[in-house]
Amino acid sequence: MQRRATKAVWVGDVKVGGDAPVTVQSMTKTDTRDVAATVRQILELEEAGCEIIRCAVPDMEAAQALGPIKRGIHIPLVADIHFHHQLALESLAQGVDCLRLNPGNIRDPNRVREVVAEAKTRAVPIRIGVNFGSLPPVGAIGVTRGQHRHADGVNELRKGSEASGEGAEISVVDHMVATGLWEIGLLEDLDFDLIKISLKAYDIDTTVEAYRRLSRMVPYPFHLGITEAGTARSGSLRTAIGLGILLYEGIGDTIRVSLADDSREEVEVGYEILKALGLRKRGAQVIACPSCGRADVDIRKLANDVEGLLKTMDTTIKVAIMGCEVNGPGEAKDADVGIAAGAGRAVIFRKGRKTRIVAEADMLTALMEEINAAAEEAAAPSP
Repeated sequence: MQRRATKAVWVGDVKVGGDAPVTVQSMTKTDTRDVAATVRQILELEEAGCEIIRCAVPDMEAAQALGPIKRGIHIPLVADIHFHHQLALESLAQGVDCLRLNPGNIRDPNRVREVVAEAKTRAVPIRIGVNFGSLPPVGAIGVTRGQHRHADGVNELRKGSEASGEGAEISVVDHMVATGLWEIGLLEDLDFDLIKISLKAYDIDTTVEAYRRLSRMVPYPFHLGITEAGTARSGSLRTAIGLGILLYEGIGDTIRVSLADDSREEVEVGYEILKALGLRKRGAQVIACPSCGRADVDIRKLANDVEGLLKTMDTTIKVAIMGCEVNGPGEAKDADVGIAAGAGRAVIFRKGRKTRIVAEADMLTALMEEINAAAEEAAAPSP
């Protein structure tokens, strides 16, 4: 797969776009005004591998808390701004590394320009965050006083699979792209190009088509996501499908998995999506057979136990946990470390070479010993 060529921007010390790897973001679920709780959650996310963190800024007290929060963490901080441009200005004064502006609810061009001018003096990038749920009224992009959200015409637009159909009326995709282009134009008029863009919807096909279309129009990096994706299970699946399509096509420079769950789950799922596509090789990749009637040992328990123990491992390593003679030996031999279980015992492989035969009761201990030894060897400096 060939990545889309984009202009690179720096969010703090993290490069987004250009030749940088796709980064994994999350968003805090604490009250931003509670500095201690927010810092504590971000530090936990840092341990999980989060590379950029975003905080909601609902009021001025939250904006003023961003400075102390930033001083207590180690990854770049993004301020999530809606409705009030003054919150963006205060967030910049507090030293945030990036702003997210919503062109659906901050629509006064003069106020947007005021924020952009201040961001330009500080060399702080801006993400133009277009969301289906907060699009400006149809026919009123950039108009300050539009219709009420329940009568703005957005929900009457063609969306999903209808978005590519024939007809004179515009689609949600058209409206999302036009909204993003409107704000891009404001920023470019001020000679500001530290821009990231997102175009999120709940519908996978609407989201994918919006990103595809805008990717042919602008050179800026994209932040990917399926908005309001759902709970851990359903939301992870929706996000993996939507983001997987785009990432496979080379579209996307940074991602967030939006789940109604612990933010650490968002980070873990994000990395799993990238690892599945070969875009990131951070940590352990566990390959496990699903088990079936041929299995003579409890391979599912072994796989889950190993995956749990490897969650915090940073070393890139491929581990195969296989439960029968059909694919077991082949898959196990192909991994950095692999185990092929049989009737009450298992063979352990390292780089295709058989190293041990162990009893079922000793499988977990023996396998972890081999994994840790392989990780230490991989981390050792070359002679």
